[in-house]
Amino acid sequence: MFRTLLVSSAALVSLAAPSALAQSEADIPTLNLSASASVQMAPEYAMISSGVVTRADNAQQAVRENARMMNDVFAALRRAGVDASDMQTAQLSVSPVYSENRTNNQVQRDIIGYEARNTVSAKVRDTSAVGQAIDAMVGAGANNINSVRFGAENTDDAMDEARREAIASLLARADLFADAAGFELCGIRSMSENSYSPQPVYMERAYGMVSDSATPVAAGELTVTATVNASFCIAD
Repeated sequence: MFRTLLVSSAALVSLAAPSALAQSEADIPTLNLSASASVQMAPEYAMISSGVVTRADNAQQAVRENARMMNDVFAALRRAGVDASDMQTAQLSVSPVYSENRTNNQVQRDIIGYEARNTVSAKVRDTSAVGQAIDAMVGAGANNINSVRFGAENTDDAMDEARREAIASLLARADLFADAAGFELCGIRSMSENSYSPQPVYMERAYGMVSDSATPVAAGELTVTATVNASFCIAD
């Protein structure tokens, strides 16, 4: 079930005086309109970007500790009901950690350790279980929650609904302009569309300490927007 949010439009009338000879395409009087409509739909899944950041005196130690903790995170996700095919490594890096010493306007950078980062992108198909999945990851050692983004597998029906609403608004306003200005429309010269993918909905707040209750996450709704532009010719 989709719910239409709004329909807005902007209009520009261009009335060019006909010449005594044949008119060029640019001289044909036109009415240019643009109308938009937005439709909301319930999200079908959540994408959690999370991982582990570790530091050690050398790169090998940092990577080893990171791997141990990430194995625990993957296991926690599986126990939370996330399928292995819905987990994907999004980032894996090892980099030196520097200290900076300033002496006489000169900066000396020394390596004081190494940092390993491993980030996993996990798709949680049950949007009511996102908070539990976050708590499971944090409880297993995840110390870097990047984001939680909600989405949908198929937005075609919602987009078509937005298109219908936008076109209906466009045609109604074209008739309104013609009636109010006292001219007749002789057809549509051109039509184009600007469509916008669903705007991601992020979780209500970042994770906190694991407690008896799951981390609260607000799924909200996705917004699909379609904008239709048309140029109507005006009869002489």
